[in-house]
Amino acid sequence: MSTTTARKEKNRQNKFDLNSIRTVMLLYFFTFAAVLIMLIWSLQSFFMTHYFEQMKVQETEHTAALLKNEFLQDDGQFKNLALNASASSDIFIRVDTPDGTSVFDNGSYFRPSSIAYDYETSTARDRLEKSNKNSVSLVANDTKKDSRKLIYATYIGDTPSNNILFIVAPLYPVKSTISILRLQLKYISFIALIVAALLALFIARRLSRPIKDITKSAMELSHGNYNVKFNGGMFTETNELARTLNTASYEMQKTDFYQRDLIANVSHDLKTPLTMIKSYAEMINDISGDNPEKRKEHLKVIITEADRLNKLVSDMLSASKIQSNNLELDKEIFDLVAVTEEIVATYKVLNEQDGYHIRLNKCKATYVYGDKEKIKQVLSNFVSNAIKYCGEDRVVNVDVKRIGKKVRVDVIDHGDGIASDELSHVWERYYRTSANRNRTIEGSGLGLSIVKGILVLHNANYGVKSKVGQGSDFWFEMDTVKKPTDAEGKK
Repeated sequence: MSTTTARKEKNRQNKFDLNSIRTVMLLYFFTFAAVLIMLIWSLQSFFMTHYFEQMKVQETEHTAALLKNEFLQDDGQFKNLALNASASSDIFIRVDTPDGTSVFDNGSYFRPSSIAYDYETSTARDRLEKSNKNSVSLVANDTKKDSRKLIYATYIGDTPSNNILFIVAPLYPVKSTISILRLQLKYISFIALIVAALLALFIARRLSRPIKDITKSAMELSHGNYNVKFNGGMFTETNELARTLNTASYEMQKTDFYQRDLIANVSHDLKTPLTMIKSYAEMINDISGDNPEKRKEHLKVIITEADRLNKLVSDMLSASKIQSNNLELDKEIFDLVAVTEEIVATYKVLNEQDGYHIRLNKCKATYVYGDKEKIKQVLSNFVSNAIKYCGEDRVVNVDVKRIGKKVRVDVIDHGDGIASDELSHVWERYYRTSANRNRTIEGSGLGLSIVKGILVLHNANYGVKSKVGQGSDFWFEMDTVKKPTDAEGKK
């Protein structure tokens, strides 16, 4: 990477970006903290007072029920209970007869006046008499203490002719509590925002660091450095991304190696026949032009080398079509056994003089639906590879057999075999096994890749079984179909 490019990249990274993970994370955490703080403030400001008052009403009703029970029993315990309740809760308790005469007033025990809260009890009495209920409660402002107070009134008996119990409970702790909570909330809000910011920066940095590393490695990969390694950090998602990119880098490196190897092999394969064609053409022109036997021999060499060139170009064209999904199939119903027999017969004729033994073990006629010429290409590739790599016995077995509703073709040789760690790569473009690279065997490395593409287009199963020193078995399976009638043509 050039100095100018590196400087631009650094400036781009240092520039404030609203869409960066760090900025977005910071905004999200701040927003979350702000919403949470606003919710707490709202609950404190709008609900705490009402909640406290409701709790105070329930507590007062419970105290009133105990006092009513003790007053009705008239066992002398009412006064003690009332005094204890007023001392512990700082409440005022009073009992009046129906005509308004006070029979108990705890204010006389704690205050100079024998009558306390006369206005409040009078107001509560009027509210109770008008409500046609057994008890009433109301909240009033206490102007002297700048607070609120709860006024509760209830009949001790079940009818208005009974005595009335009054309880006045101050609510002034609410205001002081709210003030304390508000002060605490100010500190909590400030601390929460600081913690949210620090936490957001920490998480954003931990999250963005592996992404930045992956981006940096990806830039190196884009400049042709296939040895770069991607590190995903501690997160599952970034680790998965890093593994995927490492696999892609490995595949690109492997493809680049295969392409270089292909260029070297193709250059050699092109150079040799072209040299031969030129040399023998010059020989015909200069020496054997008038000698029929020599001319025929030299022309045969030219034709053979031209065929080699043609096959190489055809393989490259087929591989290109398969890669671009432009390979078209001309499907029909045909006898796979007969086609296999035809291919084997062709190789028997070509290899009789070299001592090869190509043995065909076949079942009865079995029909499949596919492109006959493309399947011939598959069979030809398997058989030719078996001949190239067969062992010293020079035996190649071709087996065609029915397996349920499928027909299987196996092409078996007894050659050097393929190492187990290379079996998964033999179908890749440009790939050559270690045995192939160590031997002077012609080929572009595209044959099995083309075979794979053809079989995939036919939805056929395929594979290879091999052991080093024992040979290889290349096979494929196709679905069988019924024998076509004379009236049926191509589908």
